[in-house]
This record gives sequence, C-alpha cells and structure tokens, in this order.
Amino acid sequence: MSEKLSPIEAIKTQSDGLRGTLKDSIDLDNHTGNVRPDDETLVKFHGMYVQDDRDRRAERAAKKLDKLYSFMIRLRIPGGVITADQWIATHEISEQYGTGTLKITTRQTVQLHGLLKHQLRPTIQSFNTAKLDSIAACGDVNRNVIVSSHPQLSSLHKEIYEYADKVSTLLLPKTQSYYDVFIDGEKIYERSSEADPLYEDRYLPRKFKIAIAIPPSNDVDVFTNDIALIAIVENDKLKGFNIAIGGGLATTHGNPNTYSRLASVIGFTDTEEKTLKTVYEILTIQRDFGNRVDRKLSRMKYTVDKLTVPVFKKELENRIGFNLLPEKPFKFTERSDRFGWEKSEQGQWFYTLFIEHGVVKPEQKQFLLEVAQLQVSNFIFSGNQNLILGEVSEENKSKIEALIAQHQINKNDSALRKNSMACVALPTCPLALAEAQRYLPELVTKIEPILEKYNLKEEGIVIRMTGCPNGCGRPYVAELGFVGTGPGQYNFMLGGDRYGERLNKLYKEKQTEAQILEEVDSLLGLYIKEKKEEETFGDFSFRIFFSQN
Repeated sequence: MSEKLSPIEAIKTQSDGLRGTLKDSIDLDNHTGNVRPDDETLVKFHGMYVQDDRDRRAERAAKKLDKLYSFMIRLRIPGGVITADQWIATHEISEQYGTGTLKITTRQTVQLHGLLKHQLRPTIQSFNTAKLDSIAACGDVNRNVIVSSHPQLSSLHKEIYEYADKVSTLLLPKTQSYYDVFIDGEKIYERSSEADPLYEDRYLPRKFKIAIAIPPSNDVDVFTNDIALIAIVENDKLKGFNIAIGGGLATTHGNPNTYSRLASVIGFTDTEEKTLKTVYEILTIQRDFGNRVDRKLSRMKYTVDKLTVPVFKKELENRIGFNLLPEKPFKFTERSDRFGWEKSEQGQWFYTLFIEHGVVKPEQKQFLLEVAQLQVSNFIFSGNQNLILGEVSEENKSKIEALIAQHQINKNDSALRKNSMACVALPTCPLALAEAQRYLPELVTKIEPILEKYNLKEEGIVIRMTGCPNGCGRPYVAELGFVGTGPGQYNFMLGGDRYGERLNKLYKEKQTEAQILEEVDSLLGLYIKEKKEEETFGDFSFRIFFSQN
C-alpha cells in the first residue's frame, strides 16, 4: 500500500492550472479578508502569501473579530536588476497599497506587505503595466533566480547575469492563470497552450531555488540552493558553469530527520545549451523522485541524499544525453557587499547603499525616488538585502553624490551591522517563533561595544538571525547564527566560515539576550587571545569547538 500524499498535492492537481476558486475568493467572499483554504496554497504560486498581524491577534479575538488578514506580494526579478522607471513604479505602488514599506529580500527582489484582498488585482495590474510580475515568486516551483550582483567583479557580469533570465523563463509554469485571475480576467488563448511538460499538473514537491555565483564573490550563498551554478571565467571569457545540487537550509525543531545541507558539485557544462538542459532535467528528477508525502522532507536535498549523489548524477546524465565534464577549480574570497562607490573595468560607477535587513527606511525611500527621477542609473538588489545604483556614468556620478549629501545617506555603520541579515519574522510571518528583523538591529547595537572593547569594529563577522528554523535569513551559513526557538530565545549557531562554504553547528540552545551577550563577549575575548594570523572568527570558532584535530 502506497503512502498517502500530502493534502497539498491534491490541491495542486485539482486546481485547474492554479486557478482554484481564487476569483470567487477575491470577488465574492466579503465576509473575510482571507481567501478560501485551498486558495491559500494556490495564491503562493502567483507570488503572494496570506499573513495576519500577530501583534493584534489577542485584541481581535477578544472582540470576536476575524484575524487582521493581509497579503504579501513578492516580485519575480531574475538577477535583481530593474530600471529607474520600474523603481518609480514600485515606489508609487507601495505608497498606494499595503503598508508603504518596501522590503528587499535575500533573493534579490522586493516584497510589499499589508495588502488587503481587494487591493490584490490593482496592485498586480499596476506592476504589470511597469513590466513587472510576481509569477512563481512563491509556491512549489522554481523561485526567483539570483546572481552575483557586483558587476565590478567581472567584465562578463552582463553575460552571466542574462543566464538568470534565461533560466527563469525556461522554468516558468505554462499556465496563464496569473493573467486570467489578476490581470484582465478575459484573456483569450488556447488552453492547450497550458500543457506543461515540466511541471505537469502536480508541479514540484516543494519550492526550488537556483543561484549563480561569480567567483571570487559568493554574495548569493550559492551552496544553499537546490541548484548552484558557479561561473568559471578564464582570460576574461565565460567558459561555462560548475553545477552543484542539493543545497537547502530549512530544518524543523525536534525533528532529527530534517537538516541543513550545502550543495554538492557534480560537474561542469561548457555551453549555454548544455547548461540550460542540465538545469531543466535536474528539476524533472526532483519532480519524479521528490517526497510528496511529508513536506518537511520534500526539498531536493533529501532527494539527492535518498538517491545518493552518484545515482542522481547518473540519472541526470541519462536524461540530458551527455556526460558532465569534470568540475573546474574556483575560489571564493568574499561574500559581503562593497559599500559606497566602485568603478567597473568599463569605467561605469556603482554605488552600494546599506539597507539594514532590506527594510527601506523613509529617508532612503525618498532618496532612491529622487535618484530614479534623474534617470541616470539602474537599480540592482543584492543577495545581502542591499541596493546598488548601477551603470552610472562619470558625468552623472556627481548628481547622485549631491543627493547622498542632501539626504545624509552615508552612515558610519560597523562592519558587523553591514554583515547582518534577518528574516521578516514577527509580526507577519505565521511560522515565526521569535523576533528577527525587528530585534537584530537592537542586538547588534548591544554587541558593538564588545567589538570596540576588543578592537574588532572593522572585523566583518557575518551575523544572521531568523525567527524560526526554516532559515530564510540563511543563519546556518553565518559565523554568528541565531535561530528562534520561542519568545526571546534563540539557538546559538557557531563555526560557519566567512565565505559561505561551511555550515555552522549548534553551540548553545535556547539562549536569552543576556546569555548571548555574555557568550559573545567570552568568545571574542578568546578569539583575540588565541586566533592564528589571518584566521577569521568563523574559522577560529570551528577549530576551537568543532574540529576533530
């Protein structure tokens, strides 16, 4: 007797191409701010999540009111680059709908929070006018494809960046339901065109993530993705990509069957055609072999380990019809963003603005609007939740500099703060057990005097926090990682390396703020006394606490 499939599987196959009853949920169900239960699953495939304000749950329950439901919309922006006009449109849409806050995500896109149900269509339609969409930004499909965001690192950045769009387009669902439900409602097309050889009618067992890194930068944390593409550049020419499979960070507290895993390199592809075919067929293997019974075990990392890497690779080579070439050597030497002005080999300027945890503050928002109105740059989202004003000519640089001075944008933030990352967590994420985005800035403020004490203010220690073990802020590849276990309590993770090539390990469980600060003080004191020359804090921690040597 076969195991019973997850209820989500039936919702997908019976959804009429992800339509479900979404039109009725939005148009007819005026008694609630939510959509119908099955539609809560389907709306994710269109780039949205249902959320509610958890800060107000008790108050509303006492008044016998429905939860204060709202929606988050996440855009699909392969490679994270948009035009000045698209930034202006995003600014205006965020002002008109939702909370007004723009949030840059860890996957090079933006989210709007607090949209009410009746605002979904006009919001989506406004984005559509700006040639932006949220198709497949969430759900059991390939999500936003990300790529190293620093053009100054390689003269070939544009060529490599274009792969993000090619991969994203190749892996888009064929259903036209996004346009049918949210854009015009009367789109005329042949339904036969919706036949989807990749996703069929069941889609993937779980979400799927792809990143492209351009060594020496690993700003995308490439090995945390289901597919990692590592660009190999020799003599200023793109030779191809190392292919790695099976990365993923999410775990579940108390479930030993769940774990974080970094992707395993399985070979190299030397042409665009072979690279795209390889990526496509990796998804078909996950579609066919992935766990559709237990969603906690359905990411591709578990499929890779169940089959084993050699068997997965053999199945892949059977499907693509050629053997992968041996992997090429590469080296990562940085993961942080380069803040301030940098000049590319082509003579263009790029300005990286630090945006703490991706939350664009009102003064930054106004500054960015005025920059966009100049029409002198594009806007590049980084995998570290920052924003780069790109491709600025020498003559236009002074115009942006004048706005930087006018809005007092340059701040003397510590290296720790600039290397911090947090997920949204409370009050909107339904999975959050503890604070993250709202709290980590406070914790960093309390750690900074400790750094000063040990003369480590300029030490770029990577610190990350998430409100639950799903790891959206990638805490498991941080030098200092904090994973929420309950209100005001975090698992303290230690020993990740500086460049995202080693997972950290559990150091102390369920730590309060006072305990965290005490431990950080003790650890940094030990680091100063006993570190080897040029040894990073992460490498030191791993050597002292977890190395077998």
